[in-house]
Amino acid sequence: MLTHIEHVPRGLLETDPRDLHRLLPGPTLMQLPGRRPEPLFVSVLLHGNETTSYRAVQQVLAKYAGKALPRALSVFFGNIAAARAAMRRLPVQPDYNRVWPGAESDSTPEHQMARDVIAAMHRRQVFAAIDIHNNTGANPNYACVNRVDQRFLHLARLFSRTIVFFERPLGVVSAAFARLCPAVVIECGKPGQEENERLAAEFVDAALHLSAFPEHPVPAHDIELYHTIGIVTVPDEVTIGYGRSESAVRFAENIERLNFQDLPAGTRLALAPGAPAVPLVVRDNDGRVVTDDWLSLVAGEIVTRRVVMPAMMTRDERVIRQDCLCYFMERVPYPAVHPGGSDQHIPMVLNGLSSKA
Repeated sequence: MLTHIEHVPRGLLETDPRDLHRLLPGPTLMQLPGRRPEPLFVSVLLHGNETTSYRAVQQVLAKYAGKALPRALSVFFGNIAAARAAMRRLPVQPDYNRVWPGAESDSTPEHQMARDVIAAMHRRQVFAAIDIHNNTGANPNYACVNRVDQRFLHLARLFSRTIVFFERPLGVVSAAFARLCPAVVIECGKPGQEENERLAAEFVDAALHLSAFPEHPVPAHDIELYHTIGIVTVPDEVTIGYGRSESAVRFAENIERLNFQDLPAGTRLALAPGAPAVPLVVRDNDGRVVTDDWLSLVAGEIVTRRVVMPAMMTRDERVIRQDCLCYFMERVPYPAVHPGGSDQHIPMVLNGLSSKA
């Protein structure tokens, strides 16, 4: 499935993402030289309706048109067919951000495509990896990492002081690249916002100028660190709606306002009149169903059982069905300085997961 090119296709800087199929036959890895040979990898359009990634790369390429890049740049153009339809993915496709090494399965042509990309970048000694996304809910701009490692945190902090450490879902591009180099995901709000496109382009440009990653810890006052602890989904047979809907689960019209807010125990998330049990499913980072640990059904209302912070809460039913309703997170105390004052690695335990900060 993968096409390899070593040039910027004519017209790329002006082409709309819905017309990219006219320039590229499908998923394409574009490798461009730079003054430093180890490339920065950037993945764009893994979800076809998340266009900030593509617009940001267009801005970076326009800036360096006719000039040498500070560092070699590898751009993976992902789901071009879904971009043509302005959809996250087509119904016949897997999610292009669930097919990378470490996924729950590896049987599709898309899985082989992802392995080919990883192999190509390993051969080129990739320097760092950036995956750019949009989301459908009201969220701040933030960065995500799969390892609590100072190099990863330094890279993420170039984009935002809000950083989320996550272990699920599996098969994401950032987790696959984390085995090779510092890797981050940046979440750039809703698509079509010029300010967020500019910020993403500036972040990619800043990463291109890095010669190395600092060894010292990121100062504690410089980041707010969170950890995802659950994924909330809606079973296929459960109907959902908003406001005065007659659906089985009825969310408030302004449900997105709950994102990145600490919700105390007893906060109402939705109405579920007549339901015998909570009609949502919460899975932890081991894939276990832990709904009863987090949610209760009280007099026809779905309420939180403990303090939790949601992220990516959305009203987009297509996204809810293809991915999830939201993620549950917790704040993580971040130890930035070793008690002895040195730059040694500091053990950090996150819900039983031992990491190195």
